[in-house]
Amino acid sequence: MSFILQPPEHPFAVRSVGDDAIVVNERTLTTSFYLSPESLHENWPPRSIDALQPDDLTGPLALDPEVILLGTGIHQRFPAAIVMATCLRRGVGIEVMDNHAAARTFSVLANEGRRVVAAFLLG
Repeated sequence: MSFILQPPEHPFAVRSVGDDAIVVNERTLTTSFYLSPESLHENWPPRSIDALQPDDLTGPLALDPEVILLGTGIHQRFPAAIVMATCLRRGVGIEVMDNHAAARTFSVLANEGRRVVAAFLLG
């Protein structure tokens, strides 16, 4: 599914989402990653919601987001409470959704100029 019909005003944008790959700009990614409107961070270690640990959020949180959108794959699956608490203790919102919804929400928030980070779990 393609998302963007016009060029965004920021350097990084999700162009499409499939079941096992996400296209950011012109790059097809098949392993977990996170991004902000200004940066892309590939090879994020967790590959599934069950593997996600609080320390895995260090990189996304270092980008100083207002909110982290956690794309959990084809289906929405919530991480352990301690993972959610890692964000909430820092005053950062965390929204959990499937990868399609996370990509759509990232596009909207990025285009509004919000400090958003989207983290996508891909095996």
